[in-house]
Amino acid sequence: MRITDVTTTNATRMHGRDEQWFTHTFRSVKADLSLVTITTDEGIIGLGEACAYGNPVQIADWVNWLAPTLIGADLDDPSIVPRPTGTSFARPIESAYDYAVSAIDCALWDARARAKGLPVSRLINPGADDEVKFYASGGVRYDWRTSDQRALVDDVVGYVAQGYSAVKFRLGTSWAWDGVTPERFLALFDLVRAEVGDGIGLAVDANSRLSREEAQEVAYGLDERGALFFEEPIAKKDLEGYIAITNSVDLRISGGETFTTLEQFRPWLERGAYNIAQPDAGVCGITELIAIGKAAERYGIDIVPHSWHNGVMAMANAHAVAALPNGLMVEESKAQGPLVWDMIDGGTRVHDGVVRVADDLGLGVTLIDDLEQTYPYVEGHYGVDVYR
Repeated sequence: MRITDVTTTNATRMHGRDEQWFTHTFRSVKADLSLVTITTDEGIIGLGEACAYGNPVQIADWVNWLAPTLIGADLDDPSIVPRPTGTSFARPIESAYDYAVSAIDCALWDARARAKGLPVSRLINPGADDEVKFYASGGVRYDWRTSDQRALVDDVVGYVAQGYSAVKFRLGTSWAWDGVTPERFLALFDLVRAEVGDGIGLAVDANSRLSREEAQEVAYGLDERGALFFEEPIAKKDLEGYIAITNSVDLRISGGETFTTLEQFRPWLERGAYNIAQPDAGVCGITELIAIGKAAERYGIDIVPHSWHNGVMAMANAHAVAALPNGLMVEESKAQGPLVWDMIDGGTRVHDGVVRVADDLGLGVTLIDDLEQTYPYVEGHYGVDVYR
């Protein structure tokens, strides 16, 4: 079976004023989609979604540049799979190559599994799990200065009412603006816990915002409170800081969402900097995610992919998690808006916090017919900086 075409579709949904998510000093004004489609001479179509962080135009340019190396190739030829380079610590425009090849890789997996009449998870691992747990990822609309902190509580309570047994939220607007302390944040965590009860897993994502001292204080507090995990508490490159925090608490520390290669993960896995690694199929591709997951298993480290975009990416991460014995669950963005699942024929795949993947063909998703007409692409970055 030969590849006959490789194309990119970019789409956008502008957020209404009340839908814009706002955390630290950043406000998101739109949701973007960057999607690769691979077509074969037998009519098989594979889909792969790239991490679209601000650069869909550059992603499409890289896909177009790589397309001649794929068109005419045998779908099952492993040599045609491009590999990410590890440029994701650079500016987003310089990460476009890695994101593009990740989407191509996911689309190849989707097409190959469809051609064989299998779900991607079973093509990777015949003993893959039937279902995958998803957690609700949000808590990005509360402002320490202007809004009642009940806004966060109401968000989390709403996710639980939708059937999610685990929820992750952020630190709110910039602590420096309003003198917020770890103690004050932990008091808010307690308020959320009191509302949802002990049976719901609560995780916190610091988005690499805290100093080592602040992160350590929050980590101790979350550890005492039985939090599910603490994501990226300090600067992404601070390996020694992560090791110190991880070794100081029983609380599980996670990170690695921007890493695109196994090589980048190696020192963090070897030195026990994480309890949970968070590669993303839209950032590194399914092939690399599986390699990272297998390496992490050797060190007793679990996989919970980052997945902050749309439905095709979510399903790629879900199939990878189902195939990995150390795959725990997948993030579902609750701030991205309707584009996440409205782009897919049939809508959301998440029901009561679970996605069944065992019966899927490929990644188990097809697109709506009028995607580009419904969500025409709007060029420009998806967020703006806020100053106070």
